[in-house]
Amino acid sequence: MKFFAFWRSLASFRVRIALNLKGIVPDEIVDVNLVQGRQREEAYRKVNPQMVLPALIDGDGPVLFQSLAIMEYLDETHPNPPLLPKEPRARARVRGLAQIVACDSHPLLVPRVREYLEHELHLDEPTRLKFIQHWIGAALTALETNLANSKETGRYCQGDQITIADICLVTQATGAGFYKYDTTPFPTVRRIVETCMQNDAFARAHPLKQPGAPASV
Repeated sequence: MKFFAFWRSLASFRVRIALNLKGIVPDEIVDVNLVQGRQREEAYRKVNPQMVLPALIDGDGPVLFQSLAIMEYLDETHPNPPLLPKEPRARARVRGLAQIVACDSHPLLVPRVREYLEHELHLDEPTRLKFIQHWIGAALTALETNLANSKETGRYCQGDQITIADICLVTQATGAGFYKYDTTPFPTVRRIVETCMQNDAFARAHPLKQPGAPASV
């Protein structure tokens, strides 16, 4: 198994958590430095033409891409511990919570969007940060409202079982920290994130614990 990732990539963070929870250790981890633009080099474009992280190659199969798809693949090929509930409505809720992060919020924070805001729209740093913080806050507000007002919420997003929703929630909160967004108004989110981070699988996967990461952001 070959895993293409970068320490700061929140999508890579999601997959690292899933790998840790499943007890899977990739045979090779390929560092694709987003800061240096290595994702645009021909070698990686052959792996993932979209030029985003992460990507995963497992055996002789095709390259897998997009963090949610990779996590569900890992869940199907390594079913214990499960990352999705068995009951259809619960599965749909977990996927919905995860997609608030992975489909609606995080895509607006990634390097290619930030670079477009800077180089094409010529927005200064304070304006770019305002844009990013707006979408971080919108997602956290939606997550908090859903989690705080649902009887399905337990120790984790869905009862007392870790799911892909918790993985995405943790990465959203981590991204908020990177961009100096105060999560104090979201107590349910904070509670679940703190609970998750007590788990070694989450803690070891944290961006700042990866090779090449700085001491702080």
